[in-house]
Amino acid sequence: MIPRVFVCHLSLLRDLIVFAASIAISSRLTSSRHSATSEQQQQQQIIVDTSTATSTTTKKTHHHFEADAKLLESLQNGTSRDASERVCTVDDHNRPTLYGHDRRDVRLHNLWHRATYCIILHHDDSSNETTSVSLLVQRRSQTKDYCPGKLDPTPGGVVGFDESYDENALRELEEEMGIQPVLIQHSDESNKTNSNNSDSGTTCTIRTTMQGLFNFPYEDDRVRCWGRLYEVIYRGPLSDIRIQKEEVDEVLSIPFHQVNHLLQTKPHDWTPDSVYALRLYLQHTHDRRLMRQTSSSLSIERYRLRSKPRVIFFDCDDCLYFDNWKLANQITQKIDQWCTAKGLPTGEAYELYKRHGTALKGLLAEGYMDHCERTIDKFLLAVHNVQYHSLSRDEELRQMLMRLDPQVPKYIFTASARHHAERCLDKLGIRDMFCDIIDTKACGFVNTKYSSEAFEIAMRIAGVDDAESCLFLDDSVKNIQAGQRFGWRCVLVGRIGRDCGTPITTEGHAEHEIDRIHDFEKVFPELFV
Repeated sequence: MIPRVFVCHLSLLRDLIVFAASIAISSRLTSSRHSATSEQQQQQQIIVDTSTATSTTTKKTHHHFEADAKLLESLQNGTSRDASERVCTVDDHNRPTLYGHDRRDVRLHNLWHRATYCIILHHDDSSNETTSVSLLVQRRSQTKDYCPGKLDPTPGGVVGFDESYDENALRELEEEMGIQPVLIQHSDESNKTNSNNSDSGTTCTIRTTMQGLFNFPYEDDRVRCWGRLYEVIYRGPLSDIRIQKEEVDEVLSIPFHQVNHLLQTKPHDWTPDSVYALRLYLQHTHDRRLMRQTSSSLSIERYRLRSKPRVIFFDCDDCLYFDNWKLANQITQKIDQWCTAKGLPTGEAYELYKRHGTALKGLLAEGYMDHCERTIDKFLLAVHNVQYHSLSRDEELRQMLMRLDPQVPKYIFTASARHHAERCLDKLGIRDMFCDIIDTKACGFVNTKYSSEAFEIAMRIAGVDDAESCLFLDDSVKNIQAGQRFGWRCVLVGRIGRDCGTPITTEGHAEHEIDRIHDFEKVFPELFV
């Protein structure tokens, strides 16, 4: 019998993967903008002065309030809800001001401030049914000074002056929903399930836990804040939620796939900053599942959505096509024939490939071939004199490549020779889909995809300097691991190993592992138009 907790985790993982793959599409419907101000600006500015707020910012803020003249009037008159509440204002680097500001000034002048965002995952342990994990969503009160009546997928609040993020998140959940979570400082599962009951002196199951994940800046024409996102696990029935009517109209428990549907069909019903926080959470959750190490550009102190890839590199053989390694076996046989003619034992060619990344590099590195371009060219022509009968036009692949964003250039990045890659692409009917072919000669013959030098050369040819802006698809686990170490984003294509005939994995080095190249659109829908 499978434990219920394990089933719930599998359900959550499934919903998150499906939701993450499609929420990028709905993001185009959400008018949020995230920007980071240069680190060199205002290094000494600690105190924010509301008198210096620009007329441009004020005009933009007033424009958004035009739809609700009464709200604007109440803010200007200081009669809005909690107008005089002192708020923890900060500069654009999240450094607190000396005295904070009144909430009305924060809203009127769109000042940088702190806020908390809570992803509340709902596991109803009182139910006898095993269901998918849902998200608790608030509908904000109509009296709120920001997005009244909107749906909020990440309940939280504005951090008060001289209040910490943790204190605010705990207070907001208790006041608005009657939820009293146990704050945990790390992801140790044992701390999420049991705790000592101080009243009874016995051990009991904790129904609600909360863990801080990361800080992030958010900015649009209506709000500028430094948020902290928390993951809350709520295991009680929805009927136990006690809402604060002054703040919340209702609380809904919505399955993830339904949240995504609502975001796509009614994007303006949602608070934009919370939708952005939800997208950050999905990205972070995916990274945790892959055991990805957070890079310096994705620091948990200034977390952000990854930028859209600026260039895509595709491997050729056994990646853009799969013919059960028929073509690869022909080339291996040709190389083996060449090697045995030089006195090497049968099978040594493939061993050289496994040791060095290509047989050519192995021959050069181990002294079986002179590093002479003419000799190397003759070798490459000889070993690629093969039959291509196993390849044919792939219209499905061509249509998928045509749907890729034309603003994102595509390159072939192969350890083989250019003329071989061209023949493969011609057979598949996709040669015109790529900007160029980066082959073994372009990489200096000895620089295989096992080495960082090959990735540097590929970036130089493609004209990009940011490793994280590069997306790499390959069928080799070692190549994927090398690309990820270099900073590229990677997708493993094909999950059966040539040598073993059994499932293979990159063990977290790839963002996604897909069975065939045609599944690319499923895992990166934001790249397709």
